[in-house]
Amino acid sequence: MMDHVLELKNLDVTYANKDRKVMAVRDVSLSIDKGDALGVVGESGSGKSTLAMAILRLLRPDHAAVTGQALFHGKDLITMDAAQINKLRWTGIAVVFQNAMNSLSAVHRINVQIEDIYRVHFPKASSDEIATRMKYLLKLVNMPDRVYTLYPHEMSGGMLQRIAIAIALLHNPDLLIFDEATTALDVVTQGQILREMVELEKTIDMTRIMITHDMSVVAASCNRVAVMYAGELVEIGPVRDVIKQPLHPYTKGLMDAYPSLTGKISALKSIPGSLPDLSKPIVGCPFAARCSKQIDKCHTAKPPMVTYDHGRQAACWLAGGNQ
Repeated sequence: MMDHVLELKNLDVTYANKDRKVMAVRDVSLSIDKGDALGVVGESGSGKSTLAMAILRLLRPDHAAVTGQALFHGKDLITMDAAQINKLRWTGIAVVFQNAMNSLSAVHRINVQIEDIYRVHFPKASSDEIATRMKYLLKLVNMPDRVYTLYPHEMSGGMLQRIAIAIALLHNPDLLIFDEATTALDVVTQGQILREMVELEKTIDMTRIMITHDMSVVAASCNRVAVMYAGELVEIGPVRDVIKQPLHPYTKGLMDAYPSLTGKISALKSIPGSLPDLSKPIVGCPFAARCSKQIDKCHTAKPPMVTYDHGRQAACWLAGGNQ
């Protein structure tokens, strides 16, 4: 039986204030196996980062209600108490955010900050032990030992993001989440870091979730992809299969929005319209109003997530060759 590192079952996230409630994530179910690199893609506002924050238990209970299950090695993250989840963060699940470099203090050397971070979980660790571990990780992310004693202002943005990745790996977590971790970098640096992450997976036993709006990032660094729209999963499958033959019209729209490097030059296609109002109930398919292939049924009945060949899944009435 396959070892599921993480399994989500009917996960919902609802933001609330005194005026209204917003269903940011609705009925998300998926599994991530050991060694997987899962890309989660979709437009801004599709619920990708909210999903990650719910898994990490970083949403304030008075602002966001989380229901369903998030099973990490069979233990439900949603029902864990504060002490249990705090012990698990960084040792079991770690995260690299988009501007993780900004969390580093500008007036302290990197080694001073690393020692403080490391001793949160291992207070008796020696400076030499921490330095040995960190220098090993710096080598993995293609950084020289000397940066360990530098100040953040002495390094570039790409170097600092590599530092953030190394920090996330300090305690060898079973699951590493990248939330738009390369978006703020230039294209060359982003490409370098993506290649290094793929190489990392050959060196250490890492399972990864890559959250991004950029399908090219997923194509370069993931083996599976989950496509989100309006808080829901609309398609899941192996990256190559999804890119070559998307089953859901929304996934096809995302692919058509990228320029081709070969063939005739043509204007980029955009998906017309905008995301639906998530504070209101959605009847039928959430993408129906923007879909060029919509039929009457799309507006009256919600399509179920159906499993096809090769582990493909899609939630569309027209999927499976009927488009």
